[in-house]
Amino acid sequence: MDIPKDGAEPTGDALAPDGPDRAHRRPEGVGDATVEALGALSKALETTERARGHLYSFHQLTGTADLQLDEAVDLLRKAGHPEWADKVRTEILGRNVIPGHWTFQIVEAYDATYHRPFTHLAREAVNQLAQGRDHLYEAEMKEARRTVGHPAHTARPTDGDDRPG
Repeated sequence: MDIPKDGAEPTGDALAPDGPDRAHRRPEGVGDATVEALGALSKALETTERARGHLYSFHQLTGTADLQLDEAVDLLRKAGHPEWADKVRTEILGRNVIPGHWTFQIVEAYDATYHRPFTHLAREAVNQLAQGRDHLYEAEMKEARRTVGHPAHTARPTDGDDRPG
């Protein structure tokens, strides 16, 4: 990838009329190592976003399973197995998934202990090291890989007619 060296602003195609907007051009004095480091930090944060999504899936699936147990209890009772209906109701229905925790408490703890501090730190790093400009690494990768002038390779979103908007 042809990333400018020593913190220089992108030149040539990057400043073409269809080049990246100001929010996606590296500020003066921001070097390659900083752009790469912030890109790695962003990638790690994106991974935690995926993990958080899986945690919410776990929360919703476990809650759905617990609600489905109501039907199992009713059907066991109707099938003439009241002892099994009572066993499912008392042993599994409403049970903690780990000691003292339902899934919503796990989600809350993850958010408070890990996700929010990580998000705050990543935002602070971008603000202090890159004047608040997000995704510089990705924007420079896009600029290096796109075909300037091709209607499907515009640097910025378009208004629908493939002209920079």
